Amino acid sequence: MPSAPPEFETREEVMFFDTDCGGVVHNLAYLRMIETCRTRLAALMGMNLRAMAETRQYPVVTRCEIDYKRPAMLGDWLVIRGRLAELTRARFWCTFEMVREADGQLLVTARQALALVKMPEGKPLRLPAAWAEQWQL
Repeated sequence: MPSAPPEFETREEVMFFDTDCGGVVHNLAYLRMIETCRTRLAALMGMNLRAMAETRQYPVVTRCEIDYKRPAMLGDWLVIRGRLAELTRARFWCTFEMVREADGQLLVTARQALALVKMPEGKPLRLPAAWAEQWQL
């Protein structure tokens, strides 16, 4: 029987290197924080760092959509929530939301499409059939 799709939550403090000269988080820092959450989410899906290194199969971002709702600032603690949202034969989509811990304000939403790729050949792979059976989307 299918279960709920995997979800993962990370928590990060906005550091000086995440900000511009005005103390506002720049777009690259948001993507780095999403990358951390997505990497932990991938581990729940059977793609932990060691497994990827052994199989040489990696989830590769093919599309990223991000909406900036409100700025995060230097010293803010952010909660990043990611979840598996959609599966096709060759791609899967993950969604993310980032909130400021202090006030619960939604700062960023994002959606990313990923494909499994065999390296070093760069060969796209079909997603494991077991995923569709395992998770109810």
